[in-house]
Amino acid sequence: MKADDAKKIIATAIDREVEAYTFYRSVADKAKDKALKSLFDELAGEEKKHREFLQGFLAKDVSKIKFAAGHDYKVADELPLPALSVDMKPLEGLVIAIQKELGAMQMYTQFANAAEDVETQLLFTQLANMERSHKARLEDIYTNMAFPEVW
Repeated sequence: MKADDAKKIIATAIDREVEAYTFYRSVADKAKDKALKSLFDELAGEEKKHREFLQGFLAKDVSKIKFAAGHDYKVADELPLPALSVDMKPLEGLVIAIQKELGAMQMYTQFANAAEDVETQLLFTQLANMERSHKARLEDIYTNMAFPEVW
């Protein structure tokens, strides 16, 4: 893969992280529920870190990018997407966040599958792994909140 192509891919990933940050920040600013506000503040902070992390890769060799693949529990994949509102419950906010991470994971996986060279496949597979790890973390939080009787 050409260095310029890799930089364009990473720039697109950065744009996605900025979009997610903006979304989470706006929900946190509008949320009335303190737990939901706190959750989305944290998610916005995570997306900011992801952006900074990806920006660091713009100067690195693409073949050095590696992320551990998190487990995809698929807990919330089939849950209906709640309407975005200032009165949503924390669990509804988590479902939206999980769905956003799922979408990013699927996008990068599709790019990896469509790639013609190994380096591009590796880059997109690693980005999908990063999003899968984010999704797994959110699903852990969701499971603990949705099913407290288990604990």
